[in-house]
Amino acid sequence: MSVGELVLSSDTYSVIAGEVHRQVALSDPGIDDYRNELLWSPASPTIINVELELRNSEGSVLDRVHSYTALRTVTTESDRFILNGRPLNLRLVLDQGYWPGTGLTAPDDEAYKADVLLAKELGFNGVRKHQKIENPRYLYWADHLGLLVWEEMPSAYRYTSTSIERLTREWVEILNRDSSHPCIVAWVPFNESWGVPDLPNSPAQRHYVQALYHLTKTLDPTRPVIGNDGWESVATDIIGIHDYDDQPERIASRYGMKEVEALLFKRERPGGRMLVVDGQPANNQPIVLTEFGGIAFSPKHEGVWGYSQAKSAQDFLERYRALMQSVTSLRALAGFCYTQFADTFQEANGLVFADRTPKVPAEQIALATTGVEREHAAENESAFRERTMDSQR
Repeated sequence: MSVGELVLSSDTYSVIAGEVHRQVALSDPGIDDYRNELLWSPASPTIINVELELRNSEGSVLDRVHSYTALRTVTTESDRFILNGRPLNLRLVLDQGYWPGTGLTAPDDEAYKADVLLAKELGFNGVRKHQKIENPRYLYWADHLGLLVWEEMPSAYRYTSTSIERLTREWVEILNRDSSHPCIVAWVPFNESWGVPDLPNSPAQRHYVQALYHLTKTLDPTRPVIGNDGWESVATDIIGIHDYDDQPERIASRYGMKEVEALLFKRERPGGRMLVVDGQPANNQPIVLTEFGGIAFSPKHEGVWGYSQAKSAQDFLERYRALMQSVTSLRALAGFCYTQFADTFQEANGLVFADRTPKVPAEQIALATTGVEREHAAENESAFRERTMDSQR
């Protein structure tokens, strides 16, 4: 395996039931380990190109395969999301992956690459693929360009023995197909209790969610699993909450509270649902606002939908700024996922139109997404106060 001129090798390996297991030891740079040039991250998506050769006893090459891999760890610790041993604030955008004219299928490979680059240009470090298992080419570009991906299973609409069997079988196939992609940092088998509509009252439905959570952790113990994103958590590594309140001050108040467990999980009901079902521990886990915003803006005005409506492009930007300022500084949150990346059919709540044209300048969206505007505002306020004090001396 090689990264540039750096070659990794190991002389020891074991063969078990036809599988080759090889371990590569990396030197520990101590306190500077976050700077390790071998580690993959959105800021530095280091890819390790791999060439595997099959030789016969005489040394002749019988077959050769080219691929790639990456080195990174992802986990949760207390109330934080951890990448490569360091806390990372998640800045995700919900992405349904539709294109005009071709629907769920991208028009070409460049469209996948362009979407990854555009999400990063807008200030996000990841996407939550919503109700779609994305094409491996999208994952390829996310791997190489540095974009985190939450992979979510499309939901069944009914709870039946047939839906259980089909969804479980396909979910295992998905895990087997995509688990090697470094960009994928979380698995989401259920969303908003779709397909399990009676979780609070049905032990069987709770067992179903818990079973897929534990099955996923068994097949892939290297990533967090969100058993049921949105509300009614019964088995999860991250508490995912969907809250489309369009008042920034209420969002800040709800998730900025000091006693999160005592107040948030016992009193609040975003979407009219309890956030955790009795028995699911709610304390000491990362909380991510995995759906919020949904501000609609379209020149058409009629026949479009969103959770709130902006009257103009400037109004849209100001509403987005206010919402982002309410969430980017909340210590109770390990991150957020804004709804959504692109307009989809009647849903006009994208940051970009369906053709991927930003509704307002991309750099302005990025400033709000990353919280830089708030930091600049604080710096300007501090500088103003210093100038005022100097003038009064």
